[in-house]
Amino acid sequence: MSVRNRVLILAAAVAVLAAVGLAAVLHASARADRRDHPQAGGPRVTEGAVTLTGSGRLVFRNMAWGPHRDELTGVPAGDPAGPRTASGVKCLRFHAASGTGVCLQAVHGPVSDTYRALILDARLRTVDHYDVPGIPSRARVSPTGHLAAWTAFVGGDSYAGTDFSTRAAVVDVRTGQLIPSLETFRIVRDGHPYRAADVNFWGVTFAADDRTFYATLATEGHTYLVRGDLPTRTVTTVHENVECPSLSPDGTRIAYKKRVEGLPRDAPWRLYVLDLRTMRETPLAEPRSVDDQAVWRDARTVVYALPGDYGADLYEVPADGTGTPHRISPAAVSPAYLP
Repeated sequence: MSVRNRVLILAAAVAVLAAVGLAAVLHASARADRRDHPQAGGPRVTEGAVTLTGSGRLVFRNMAWGPHRDELTGVPAGDPAGPRTASGVKCLRFHAASGTGVCLQAVHGPVSDTYRALILDARLRTVDHYDVPGIPSRARVSPTGHLAAWTAFVGGDSYAGTDFSTRAAVVDVRTGQLIPSLETFRIVRDGHPYRAADVNFWGVTFAADDRTFYATLATEGHTYLVRGDLPTRTVTTVHENVECPSLSPDGTRIAYKKRVEGLPRDAPWRLYVLDLRTMRETPLAEPRSVDDQAVWRDARTVVYALPGDYGADLYEVPADGTGTPHRISPAAVSPAYLP
């Protein structure tokens, strides 16, 4: 091949790459522009005051395209698909109880993003903030509003794989005392002290006594539901194959996602409820794989997110294994019910 032909081929390759790059930039720009404009048929969202007090409200991260995408929005709990009031506060993950909120945010930098956890008061004003060491995954506030927890990925990007690590933190919002990682807690597995280098925790959920919590512990290829005690900094295994637990309002049951044999590697979970007294597992009537930490709407119903046209939609299903799941709100994630 002559030098001239080589030069022509190289020039053609450069031109193709430039065209592909320009097309990618234009596509990204067009997509970003679409995100800033409300879509026909989407939920109606207007700016207004959103608080974490008052009964019968539902607050969640709005995923609908438009100027209020990613903002915390409020709706009546009895009309979750109705018109939304947008707060102006943007969160990746969110939860609230008793007038306290935790908001996990991205801080956009010139080179890469960092992340932080904001502690919010009842008017969504920031009262404290903490660095988060990776991509936010889960967030919870205790029923009393005195404790908050969050989980972040610090390696990998999917629970479906094995190449990931997590950090689960707990903070007392009254004093600001932070436990940056549950990995410092003493572990009791099957009645014996346990230590391992591969321990990971995620998905904290609190009891109402401000000392007891539940979470997922992963080690040696297994996951466990653990019951934690904050004053003694101890966790004890309770049940195997439990991820992202959510304690019922009366403290007697855990809703969670469970890996089920025979399902695809990238969608291995089904929703279950565990009776903490009898250790009886009840599969819920949701046939799809749910990669979320469910919340309890009340003592009879759990709510969770599944992928949707705008990123995620909220669904609910009875907690006793009966009935059928149905969508309650499109373009929404990270719900918090304010009874």
